[in-house]
Amino acid sequence: MARGDVLQIVVFSFLFGAACAAIGLKAEPVVEFCKSLSEVMFRYTKYVMYLAPIGVGAAMAHTIGANGIGVLLGLGKLVLTLYGALLIFIFLVLGTVAVIARIPLRPFVRAVREPFILAFSTASSEAALPLALENLELMGIPKHIVAFVLPTGYSFNLDGSTLYLSLASVFVAQAAGIHMPFSQQLLMMLTLMLTSKGVAAVPRASLVILAGTLATFGLPVSGVALILGADALMDMARTSVNLLGNCMATAVVARWEGVEFGEGRTTVSESI
Repeated sequence: MARGDVLQIVVFSFLFGAACAAIGLKAEPVVEFCKSLSEVMFRYTKYVMYLAPIGVGAAMAHTIGANGIGVLLGLGKLVLTLYGALLIFIFLVLGTVAVIARIPLRPFVRAVREPFILAFSTASSEAALPLALENLELMGIPKHIVAFVLPTGYSFNLDGSTLYLSLASVFVAQAAGIHMPFSQQLLMMLTLMLTSKGVAAVPRASLVILAGTLATFGLPVSGVALILGADALMDMARTSVNLLGNCMATAVVARWEGVEFGEGRTTVSESI
């Protein structure tokens, strides 16, 4: 942990969690302590991020002074690449899922439109959660499915954040002139898919995950300071895509359970 070896920490955490689950009630004090410690560290990170704009301004000034204003062109390409990747994900991946699961697109778009805009404008998934819960129920998804799948997805289904972290890692490697073979890129992506869990409710927490991952794979952590200058623009996009992916997952699970969507009505197949 002191060396910042994220992958080893993740493996240990999985085994530790499995052991806690196996012994049941005896592990409750340990689990509660870990939950409390997690909340404290998230709040600690939030306090640090209050001072981040000052640090970012200083870091950007130093970077531009040392490398020229052309460095901003690379950041612009990163932002555009992320938005392009997210659009491809929405229309190609989520669109294909919607077709296969027979999700009615027009009611679904009406249900997620306002939460999506709210998540994009505030860069906070938590701010859009109550509205998303309400709209998905109005779409016809049973409350017990919405109440279970959507909050769970906030911790385990972070499509936008994973795409962002992968692109940001490759960006730092390219900016530092470090060649990464495809096998190492694949390993990094799998690592980020694990380490990004649970960061949706914490503003800028993806940068903390990114810093730890960069250190693990021998990439310069100083690249995070450069990305932080444009992170606000990318945070809005990845947060809204996180929400959209979780809403789609909720609709897919409802269809999987035999729910038939109607105009504010829900019927369940006889087999359920």
